[in-house]
Amino acid sequence: MARARSNDTIRLKNAVFYAYHGVLTDEQNLGGKFEVDVDLMCDLSRGSSTDHLKDTIDYVRVYEAIRGAVMGKKYMLLEALGGAIARQILKEFRKVREVKVRVRKPGAPIKGVIDSVEVEVTRRR
Repeated sequence: MARARSNDTIRLKNAVFYAYHGVLTDEQNLGGKFEVDVDLMCDLSRGSSTDHLKDTIDYVRVYEAIRGAVMGKKYMLLEALGGAIARQILKEFRKVREVKVRVRKPGAPIKGVIDSVEVEVTRRR
């Protein structure tokens, strides 16, 4: 009988970057703060049994993948940035079955009172 896979999650919360994404020229030239949360759905049963890094997902490497996607290219839309982060994580981490990415832009250029704008994308294998 096949062993059922666990439905576990590794979550990185509020990774903050100063980057140059946005539709407006000022956003692209002056930059701004971006906040990223990532949920990695995967089977963590092996790592939880062996207590060895090789048997799980190295979240230091996940952070580096997020940083590479945020800092590597300018995007006009938060949707595009979130999609790029999700694609990079699925490309680099075979154990991840599903990734949920939330990208927030505090102080988005909206004429009104708002803390931030957030986009959430979910991608699966």
